[in-house]
Amino acid sequence: MREYLLTLCVTAAVTYLLTGPVRKFAIVAGAMPEIRARDVHREPTPRLGGIAMFFGLCAGLLVADHLTNLSEVFQNSNEPRALLSGAALIWLIGVLDDKFEIDALIKLGGQMIAAGVMVMQGLTILWLPIPGVGNVALTQWQGTLLTVALVVITINAVNFVDGLDGLASGMVCIAAAAFFLYAYRIWYSYGIEAAAPATLFSAILMGMCLGFLPHNMHPARIFMGDSGSMLIGLVLAAGAISITGQVDPDALQLFVGSEKAAVHQTVPVYIPLLLPLTIIAVPAADLVLAIVRRTWRGQSPFAADRGHLHHRLLEIGHSHSRAVLIMYFWSALIAFGALSYSVNSASMWIVLGIVFLSAIGLVLLLLPRFTPRAPRWAEHLVPPRYRRRRAGVDPVVVLAEEERDPRPPVASGVSGVNGATAVGARSRLLDGRKAESSR
Repeated sequence: MREYLLTLCVTAAVTYLLTGPVRKFAIVAGAMPEIRARDVHREPTPRLGGIAMFFGLCAGLLVADHLTNLSEVFQNSNEPRALLSGAALIWLIGVLDDKFEIDALIKLGGQMIAAGVMVMQGLTILWLPIPGVGNVALTQWQGTLLTVALVVITINAVNFVDGLDGLASGMVCIAAAAFFLYAYRIWYSYGIEAAAPATLFSAILMGMCLGFLPHNMHPARIFMGDSGSMLIGLVLAAGAISITGQVDPDALQLFVGSEKAAVHQTVPVYIPLLLPLTIIAVPAADLVLAIVRRTWRGQSPFAADRGHLHHRLLEIGHSHSRAVLIMYFWSALIAFGALSYSVNSASMWIVLGIVFLSAIGLVLLLLPRFTPRAPRWAEHLVPPRYRRRRAGVDPVVVLAEEERDPRPPVASGVSGVNGATAVGARSRLLDGRKAESSR
């Protein structure tokens, strides 16, 4: 575990430290597109954040190759090299798109080529465990087509959900954390070495997201762009393919008694082949809804719009930060719910807990105007909008202070309807004072 944590920290540190210089480079290179109709940010923001994430990936693989235990992953498997080859190709396509905005069909072709490169180097699905049936071997063409489809769907699912500050990186980090815990359990609890590459990929993916997230939280200083969203989507898909298509359920028979029981034991990981990923079911559902919505309107499935789930959260009244947190909540509920079910599928408490948390999530969705207040002792730890109003504050004194330091109310966190109300109140108070002074 210590070597995985070291790899994660090195990946996060390299990504974090490189994001600042990459931001300056993106500004100089002109990778700051104009604000589009579907965008939610108000100022042009540089992209190309995927450059820092890619070098974080390279640093994580380099460090892991020189560690005592993790170096065996590179000696016994060609999957890390296959991942690096596919990641480099998809990253290059993303960089070109961030700068020149290449055609959607060209990007789709590049995604398929990147998936094919990984398949040629051994990162492919060899068999398909089916609950209740057992282990079903796949032909070379079946495994290739299934692998390419899973990679392309996952990349586009992550790319579609990248619409709010910190949303894609946070959701993928949550998915990677759940996947890491499951793969680590398969690797060390059952002693199945085939799960080691997926465990390493998940740890590196968490580091990439955690290192970039501080720069990408609202208000974002830099966007990951397609160079980042397609990259982390490919890494996530590579981990799922590695553990799904390489870990033989027959090896689990020593622990659970039979092949069917072994397949049932690993159901939460094999479900991703159908959804395509249970651990990112929210962006996958958003992807399906977007394709259906655009096709119904007679548009291209790749035509961007403002109908995504995060856009709908903003429309019903949620703030930017709250919409992101709600998406985090649902992603964590699905990912860790599947993880808990894989540990003990016979426990009714797990089902009841998921139902209870789902009810809480629905309540949060229906209360967009509700603003929680922090207790007195924690007010200095939270933003001003979550602090309680002080009783007995004279509005004239506040106005006098604002006159000495005139700044727009939006800069102090006031926006929307409340901001307009505050501005109107201040204007009326100023007019009243001027009228009194003229008399």
